[in-house]
Amino acid sequence: MARSTQKTSTERPNVSAASPASTSKRNRNGLPWKRYFTRPGVAPFDEVQWETREASITNEKGEVVFEQHEVEIPSTWSQVATNVVVSKYFRGVLGTPERERSVKQLIGRVVRTIHGWANKQGYFATPEAADIFRDELTHLLVHQKAAFNSPVWFNAGIEQRPQLSACFINKIEDRMESILTLAKTEGMLFKYGSGTGSNLSPLRSSRELLAGGGTASGPVSFMKGFDAFAGVIKSGG
Repeated sequence: MARSTQKTSTERPNVSAASPASTSKRNRNGLPWKRYFTRPGVAPFDEVQWETREASITNEKGEVVFEQHEVEIPSTWSQVATNVVVSKYFRGVLGTPERERSVKQLIGRVVRTIHGWANKQGYFATPEAADIFRDELTHLLVHQKAAFNSPVWFNAGIEQRPQLSACFINKIEDRMESILTLAKTEGMLFKYGSGTGSNLSPLRSSRELLAGGGTASGPVSFMKGFDAFAGVIKSGG
């Protein structure tokens, strides 16, 4: 339930509108960008009404399994969206100063990271175009017109080399070393919130003989092992 309502926060948003004083150095191979949702000189966060809420999740017995007090959320967001975003995507340990407490911090962290990469790698024709992209992306996210997959929210702006893809396709060879390597690879992907798909058809069936005697375990046997290993790893760390 909301405790208070305000048009803008007392703290400055992490993402601000493009400044007229920005340098106009041009990159001939970069992308131009025009405003569609935003206005020059107006920070996207300043056009949103914010309120302070409680985020709380209970189990089937009514017991509280997650709770964070006084989080800053756009007033148009549902309580379900609030609970999911705060519990899953806010970074930092609960009860510490490092813990994120506002959607501004969450979106700002992600957008700032992507904007920084774009500038560093020369994606846009001008710094102004990059700033417009930053503002437009912020608008889309804060108004729930678009959303990234979970690994982006988990890792962007947190890890030095963040894992941002949600799904990976892995291969395997009919060797024990390859089988165990796949188990490690999948485990690390699960740790950072991603999922995997692996084609185990190269493995011999359980009816085929081994060179040293006996029969192979078969793909299904290893599938059970991979599935059990995945079950003990909590996505997103």
